[in-house]
Amino acid sequence: MSTLPPYLTTGQIAWHYGFRVICALIFFFLIAPIIVIIPLSFNAENFFTFTPKMLALDPAGYSLKHYEDFFTNTNWQAALYNSVRIAPVATILSVSFGTLAAIGLSQSHVPFRSTIMAILISPMIVPLIISAAGMYFFYSRIGLQGSYWGVVLAHAALGIPFVIITVTATLVGFDRSLVRAAANLGANPVTTFFKVQLPLIIPGVVSGALFAFITSFDEVVVVLFVGSAGQKTLPWQMFIGLREQISPTILAVATILIGISIVLLTTLELMRRRSERLRGMTPG
Repeated sequence: MSTLPPYLTTGQIAWHYGFRVICALIFFFLIAPIIVIIPLSFNAENFFTFTPKMLALDPAGYSLKHYEDFFTNTNWQAALYNSVRIAPVATILSVSFGTLAAIGLSQSHVPFRSTIMAILISPMIVPLIISAAGMYFFYSRIGLQGSYWGVVLAHAALGIPFVIITVTATLVGFDRSLVRAAANLGANPVTTFFKVQLPLIIPGVVSGALFAFITSFDEVVVVLFVGSAGQKTLPWQMFIGLREQISPTILAVATILIGISIVLLTTLELMRRRSERLRGMTPG
């Protein structure tokens, strides 16, 4: 535990501790709704609130029946299957196009780089409902509305900005003399990319892939516009469970998704630390 420097004034010391209190309150405000969901998912009753037995820590008040319903209900399993079928393909497309775009935009000779970058990351800025409506009308014209590939391409478009940003951040510390050295030794651009450039920027690529995967796996607005009943994903099924029928199974699904998110974010943090070590920085 670090000690405060002796030369700090009373106001600086008060701000030091006050700032930590403010951060703790903000953290609690953000994390409390998520934490509440986890014990509620084990509720033995079909309620979205804590029962007297749960508050009394009575084992009879807890059950795994909502998890059992998720793994045995055909509607939930079909939605899970669609999400697993869509998200990885959308992630692969996002990583492929996003990485190439980031490498291209990192070249100083590319004209209008700022404008192109703004256009490519616009899906992160434009309200999702506007993007979804635009995709609906566009895909309707070209015959992709309601199709599997329509949903995949829509999710890939949403994931590309995350890949561009993370890969671009990794390329900031990239030594371009390595690429020139490989070219001087006779390596073609493809070989140079896979043998020299990709191993060094792989942390940014993986980070972007994780963000793209989470975006696709958790997205519901676009799939409501672009997809059909045959592409009903897990978030779509959760939306139906809240809108049309109050199903506590949603709490179990939400808990599972929280666990997946924690695993992915932990992987992301490990990749960030590895990237900093490769660049000669001390992970913070």
